[in-house]
Amino acid sequence: MAKQLIRLCMALLLGWNTSLGADAPKPYGPVPTDQQVKWLRMEWYAFVHFGLNTYTNREWGYGDESPELFNPGNFDAEAIVRTFKEAGMSGMIYTAKHHDGFCTWPTRSTDHNITSSPWKGGRGDVVREFADACQKHDFAFGTYLSPWDRNCAEYGRPGYLKVYYEQIKELLTKYGPIFEIWFDGAMGGDGYYGGARERRNIGQADKYYNYARVVRLIRSLQPDCIIWGAAGRGDATWAGSEKGFARHYPLWNVRNNKWICLEADTPINHRGWFWHPGQGGHVKSPEHLMQVYLSSVGRGANLILNLAPNRDGQLDPADVASLQAFGKMRRELLARDFARKARARASSVRARKFNASRLSDGRIESYWCPEEDDKSPQVEIQLESPATFDVIRLREQIRLGQRVEAFQVEAMVDGNWKTIVEPGQPGEKEDHFDGVRGGKGHTIGHQVLRWLPEPVTTDRLRLTITRSKAVPCISEFSLLCMPGVTRPEPVAAAESAEKPLPSAGWSYSGFAAEKAPLAFDGKPETMWEIARCPSHFVVDMKKVYEISSFAYLPRQDGSTQGMTSRYCVELSTDGSTWTKAAEGEFGNLRANPVEQVISLPAAQKARYLRFFSTAALDGTGSSVAELKIYGK
Repeated sequence: MAKQLIRLCMALLLGWNTSLGADAPKPYGPVPTDQQVKWLRMEWYAFVHFGLNTYTNREWGYGDESPELFNPGNFDAEAIVRTFKEAGMSGMIYTAKHHDGFCTWPTRSTDHNITSSPWKGGRGDVVREFADACQKHDFAFGTYLSPWDRNCAEYGRPGYLKVYYEQIKELLTKYGPIFEIWFDGAMGGDGYYGGARERRNIGQADKYYNYARVVRLIRSLQPDCIIWGAAGRGDATWAGSEKGFARHYPLWNVRNNKWICLEADTPINHRGWFWHPGQGGHVKSPEHLMQVYLSSVGRGANLILNLAPNRDGQLDPADVASLQAFGKMRRELLARDFARKARARASSVRARKFNASRLSDGRIESYWCPEEDDKSPQVEIQLESPATFDVIRLREQIRLGQRVEAFQVEAMVDGNWKTIVEPGQPGEKEDHFDGVRGGKGHTIGHQVLRWLPEPVTTDRLRLTITRSKAVPCISEFSLLCMPGVTRPEPVAAAESAEKPLPSAGWSYSGFAAEKAPLAFDGKPETMWEIARCPSHFVVDMKKVYEISSFAYLPRQDGSTQGMTSRYCVELSTDGSTWTKAAEGEFGNLRANPVEQVISLPAAQKARYLRFFSTAALDGTGSSVAELKIYGK
């Protein structure tokens, strides 16, 4: 009898030891690199657009702007980095060169660089100052280097590649660790090109820039650097909107049999990526930024939020106030997890080290994993005490691949199980800000945040994985509470914002004149539109004004058909003799169709304004949602 007991104990002990040493499930599909995992855990960081466009009131420079314009009087990179870090950001990416080709560091590749500016007597280096400030404050530093160069005479030809590769080498060898390098998708068009002033197209970006070679070059210089873009050859790509949300949820990180991270980007100010006069009243509110956060980071992407220094080199006070208020709101949201150290019981467990307690142990690398064939497991969670929460966060152990297709969360309320996150169904999608409150449970991936329609109070919950491509590996189940918004203190505008001239009583002529009033009715959903381009309309303002600027809002219905991309504005005092007041392009409309303000070189007296739509993004039409005229 004693021998039998010994054998039984030995068998139990052997089985116990075997379960402790059970192998983890095999990875499912493509998995992220260690660098991608580290990058995803950064969550959100800053974008900084600062260059010649800051001084020209443009979003996309043409390439003929003089470097002598760049001369910030009070630039303080360290103060900017401290502002970002205090808000809770994890790093910053600086636009070392935008499409205008102006390099904000002393490059050997072109004379169109910071040494040709008066700033610091031509001995300045914006990249250096940001990189050094980031190193000093233990803050990640990255860079944006536009492939399109509207200044370089060789752009569109083989000779440009030598220039561009040299710029990449300089940025990756002279400024310390670079956590991310950004390659914009702009692929040629009109430009200065060394004085040629012509349109140049490059065909396929992947082929022209030879991104396979670019990726090899970056890996050889900085193997830990995340490559954004590069025609899909990099580590991360665009989440599909410059409004800051991952365009689609469910979000899958697997593309072309490769793990690709997604990044959503947006400026904190509605006026655009670069600083613009009068933008102080156009900053996005902390509530709006929280929506952006939940629709990007809360869907499994990262968020890059842009703040643009002004012509003096300082961040706009209104932008900073909103950033700080949102940063405080985010910290308070994540400060307490009501599910931490909760007891959990699962329908099945692969082995002891994968038991359900891993969901609430506060360690992101540990995870609950059910038995191999259990693709729709369930776990019941018992809190230490009743809690009130309205945000649920889930994470998968993505080092083993992305697996979960849909999940459901229930809470015990008044003695009954109540579904608080419904499982997503095949084919369903959330776009834009849909589902910021009350969304369904689809993919999990790196993380998903679901903001409930209303707070829930309970001490028992139930998580069910309703569909999974392979046995799920869940590393976190968190219960959070959305804090109230602390309204930032009013910030005095750095400059007085002009108001548009009142349009009451104005008359119109030209093409589709009967629709022209729709461009001045203050309603973005209506517009002047005609199926021809070029086209124009004329505004009779009934009295003479000194016109200083105008603002153009492209169509806002989601279509780019006939969206005016190039313009010409003429002014007249009598309706017979006309003077060209402004001509150019509205940049970046396809990705970011926001209002663009065009300042005239000098105020001009006029009673009549003639607006020409000279080119459109798609098709042969012309359109204007809103046109504001400023003057006195």
